[in-house]
Formats: sequence, structure tokens, C-alpha cells
Amino acid sequence: MSGSVVGLFVAPNGGVPKSEVTNLLVREHGCIGDKQNDLKHHGGPNRAVCLFSSEVLSELSSEGHPIFPGSVGENVLVQGIDWTTIQVGSQFHFQNVILEITSDAPPCRTIKESFSNGNFSRISVKKHPFSARWYAKVIQSGELVTDEMVTIN
Repeated sequence: MSGSVVGLFVAPNGGVPKSEVTNLLVREHGCIGDKQNDLKHHGGPNRAVCLFSSEVLSELSSEGHPIFPGSVGENVLVQGIDWTTIQVGSQFHFQNVILEITSDAPPCRTIKESFSNGNFSRISVKKHPFSARWYAKVIQSGELVTDEMVTIN
């Protein structure tokens, strides 16, 4: 299965929304230029990168949620990937980077502005397993660029 990168995002001061960048340096402990304000729940080697689906984002928007790219804290927004197949252990192979899914990214109140009535549980893996964001560890560090291809193994 293959897709492409449609957006890359960082928050130099932490929080959301994250700002779009055209390239992203990915290292073992996270994305260069991206700060996490809550290191108990975000960041570190097993939560180095947050991935999300462009198709899921579009579906949420069509449901009336005021969500937009970068608003729920993702670092990498991809399209063309069947999000229903993503699970712990799935590997995302980019041109120079390999990421491996380690866990879902549980939603919290900091992203409530992206959801009607603040219903951020709309992307909870427990309630909507195919709408979740995913955390990944870095198997191979490198640079990601917008529009590059990605395959899933």
C-alpha cells in the first residue's frame, strides 16, 4: 500500500495548532523544531512522531468539525493510506525515513477546538478506532518532504 505526504507540522513553542513546514528533520527523540509541553504524554523515543490521515481529517470536517491540517497536533499528514489497516507495528517507509507505529495518540482537551462541542473523543481509538492519530518511533532518521511517497509494511 502506498500514499504520499500532504503536510508536515511543528510547534516550536509547543501546543496546537502546529504550523506547516515543507521539510521535517526526524530524529530518534522527535521532530526538529517541534516542542511538546507535556512530556509525560507526548514526545520521547516511542512517541517521536505523530501521524494522521488526510482522508480521516476530511471526513471529520464533512461531519462539521472545525478541524484543519495541524490542528490536532500531527507532525505528518498522509493521504492514500487505508487507515483501517494501521496498527502497532505497522511501518511507514518514506524515501529517507522509516517510522514504526508504537501506540495510538490518545486525544486530550488541548485539541478540543478542532471538534464540534469540544468532542475530541471523536479521534479516540477506543471509540472510533479508524479515526485515531498514531505515535511512531524512528527506525531510520532523516528528512521528510511534502509530496514524497510513503509505503506501509
